[in-house]
Amino acid sequence: MATKKSMWILFSILVIATWVLGFAIQADAETMTCKFYSWVIKRERTPIGDVEGHKVLHDNRGAFCVFENGEVATFSNHVATVDMVKGSGTIMQYVKLNFPDGSTIIIKSQGTIGGAAGAWTSEIIKGTGRFEGIKGTQAAKAKYLPVEKGEAGPKGYGEGSITYTLPSK
Repeated sequence: MATKKSMWILFSILVIATWVLGFAIQADAETMTCKFYSWVIKRERTPIGDVEGHKVLHDNRGAFCVFENGEVATFSNHVATVDMVKGSGTIMQYVKLNFPDGSTIIIKSQGTIGGAAGAWTSEIIKGTGRFEGIKGTQAAKAKYLPVEKGEAGPKGYGEGSITYTLPSK
């Protein structure tokens, strides 16, 4: 009977320690919110032909974002693949945020796009400079403007937030 009681005490301590550690990690997380603006540099369209209106788009976009603290970042390697039927579907993209001090954050996103709007969630996969060792997520939503004559695709605008932790120094 003493063994069962010891096991329950040990299990309870483990659960409490896990909860406290999880809370401490969440408490150290920081959030950066931003507004962003993007445009299509190059777009390739491939009709699939299985159902009417099914196509895959491969976009290379340019973009910049303005963070709530006034900091800015440009996007490079902003590559998106969109699989859509009649204007709605899924999106997968990689984005590299470039900060003026040379630091970068690379994220991988997945989400949905439909009509003139999209939303996605992202995982931070790498950081450099002051973001070396970064871990976290990003979430964003965007709206798209009608394509104007001569444009490769629609301009977009939206907002998002990056929630992250950095290793202790």
